[in-house]
Amino acid sequence: MTAGPGSIEGGQITSAPRRRVLQLLRDSPAALDGYELGEATGLHVTTVRFHLEQLLTAGLIVAATQPRSTPGRPRTVYTAVPLPDTGKDGYQPLAALLAAHLGGSTQVRRRRAEKAGRQWAARLIPPTSGAVDHADATRQVTAMLTAMSFQPEPIESVGKTQEIRLRGCPYRDVARQQPDVVCGIHLGLLRGAFTQLGGPPTEVTLTPFVEPELCAIHLSVPSPPTSATEVK
Repeated sequence: MTAGPGSIEGGQITSAPRRRVLQLLRDSPAALDGYELGEATGLHVTTVRFHLEQLLTAGLIVAATQPRSTPGRPRTVYTAVPLPDTGKDGYQPLAALLAAHLGGSTQVRRRRAEKAGRQWAARLIPPTSGAVDHADATRQVTAMLTAMSFQPEPIESVGKTQEIRLRGCPYRDVARQQPDVVCGIHLGLLRGAFTQLGGPPTEVTLTPFVEPELCAIHLSVPSPPTSATEVK
């Protein structure tokens, strides 16, 4: 079975207009709506929205709503998922982080590694002006993991917790030697990414090597506290 026109296969966009929409979002310092993208591309807004839906499904962009200053429905705006550099020098940022944060006890190394991971997230994901919901934040983090060659599997719900399984950690060999540092960096990266995206507070845990070639991420959103009137 062959893919239809404008499909996205293996992360490759085969539609020129869709590539143009994505590139405009990546180049824009601010989020854009369908009308702005239509004006920039010369496409009808309905066509733009079709391409936006495809990009959303592929996890390459995220949507957020912004309230209007005038009466009307909230404005839907779009931003591109930031893609880190995963080329042949992809190990160099990690090597630099390892060199900067090794030392001390296991607990100290783990704490320093997580801090480094949060700093990494801050460089990869600029703070957003509009908060996203948990589903959008999770989709964007999953897209980031895909771009970094972690090979995340589809998200599974386990009770009130979501699980993302990682089949292809590109730093597996290093992690086997220094799990407190490498896995600590990745945990900090994940926690920092959710913070940068501005979504609801999300508890993130990372369990390395649940199988020889498998790590697991668990996500949960704490329930908001309920207020009860004390009866005397």
